[in-house]
Amino acid sequence: MIRSTDFEVHRNWLAITHSLPMSRWYYENTSIWTLDYPPLFAWFEKGLSKVAQHVDPNMLRVENLDYSSQSTILFQRLSVIFTDVLFILGVRECCRCVRNPKGNQDLLRNPSFVLAVLLLCNFGLLIVDHIHFQYNGFLFGFLFLSIARHMQSRHLQGALLFSILLNLKHIYLYLAPAYGVYLLRSFCWRQNHPDGSIRWLSFSPVRLLVLGFIVISVCCLSFGPFIAMGQLPQLLSRLFPFKRGLCHAYWAPNFWAFYNILDKVLTTLGFQLELLEAEHLPKASMTGGLVQEFQHVVLPSVSPLTTLVCSLLSILPALGSVWRRPRGSRGFLRCLVICALGSFMFGWHVHEKAVLLAILPLSILAVQNREDAGTFLLLATAGHYSLFPLIFSAAELPIKVLLMLSFTVFSFSALKHLHHAPLLHPLEVVYLTGLLPVAVACELIYPLSPWQQKLPFLPLLVTSVYCSVGVCHAFLRLYASLLRTPPKQKES
Repeated sequence: MIRSTDFEVHRNWLAITHSLPMSRWYYENTSIWTLDYPPLFAWFEKGLSKVAQHVDPNMLRVENLDYSSQSTILFQRLSVIFTDVLFILGVRECCRCVRNPKGNQDLLRNPSFVLAVLLLCNFGLLIVDHIHFQYNGFLFGFLFLSIARHMQSRHLQGALLFSILLNLKHIYLYLAPAYGVYLLRSFCWRQNHPDGSIRWLSFSPVRLLVLGFIVISVCCLSFGPFIAMGQLPQLLSRLFPFKRGLCHAYWAPNFWAFYNILDKVLTTLGFQLELLEAEHLPKASMTGGLVQEFQHVVLPSVSPLTTLVCSLLSILPALGSVWRRPRGSRGFLRCLVICALGSFMFGWHVHEKAVLLAILPLSILAVQNREDAGTFLLLATAGHYSLFPLIFSAAELPIKVLLMLSFTVFSFSALKHLHHAPLLHPLEVVYLTGLLPVAVACELIYPLSPWQQKLPFLPLLVTSVYCSVGVCHAFLRLYASLLRTPPKQKES
């Protein structure tokens, strides 16, 4: 049976943390799937290995590459289900923070119920964790518990939970700017309202010190032993492997997908017009489908620094808006989603799964605001379909189609029922409808065509570029919503 490589990735991490001393965790390279998550996640794997040794000790041998006994696969599947308890707790806390109309017996007009279904039954999370195999639900549990604490104005607890999350998986650095600016502005700078209006701000150095102590303490507990062993450079090289290249083998649906396809089109024109010669082209290009360092052919090649600058520029207006006009939890959440999506749009070597960092928190806004509901439908539909290539076997095709259709139908009907109004522009509806012929062509027709052998990456390219249109438009919609929000609008 064909399985995701993530099964072997996490089996190898179980073996590394169980069989080797801590000093060798980030140096072990028997497998190509080396440990590249922060130390707290390594300790999480070590904790799982204590149970795994009673299930099948052979899975904990580092040299047992691609070991996949039935008991090993069952253990890995069950470990994801068990750790999802934290995700359920996080969803429960966020649902408690959403206002519900009194005396309403219609579940589809109950924002908490709709939010619970949107999160617990999220199509992307289901296939990435329970079919493809990862522990994102466990990690999102920390995120939603942290968000709930901020919505409850329990900022120190929220900061602690987010600090733990950062030391479990560093991709959540995408969200750190939103957390940093919001906490500085809303927690460290206290507003004074002598007559109901903001007259001045007073800075609290004590609050800043306490906040800093929490964040630094968690980081010291996580990284401290490796710093003491002089392994910080090696650890950081594993966490940030810039040699992997600008894009993953399957291009994430972001700005760089447009950039890559434009380079491909210009390269093709260059050959046809005899302006380019094959012997003068770089050996690795973005059209080969490989994960490696590469150079664009016609357009300037993109460096990690360039992606960092683009990402920062894309989120600066949202950060500035939160600093100037902190509007409670909704302003923070909108900024958080923009930070997640901006980093997804312009980041270095972004995986397609990272779109969930924006989709899931946006669910909270979608049940409270009509404009955000429309953005959610657009982003979730395009973003979720972009995950289809992760589940590539023919036997799994009916499963992913049924799951996505069920979630999409519920999302559209529930949010429309909740807000009593159309949520999308007619052109946006046309775009989303276009996903149907794209899916039929890529999933059913193309695999049977003779072009499959000559151009195996063409369906991935079409999927990536088409979904990029929806993701980019959703990003622009978020910013339009941010700018349209009145400065003095009261939000909970």
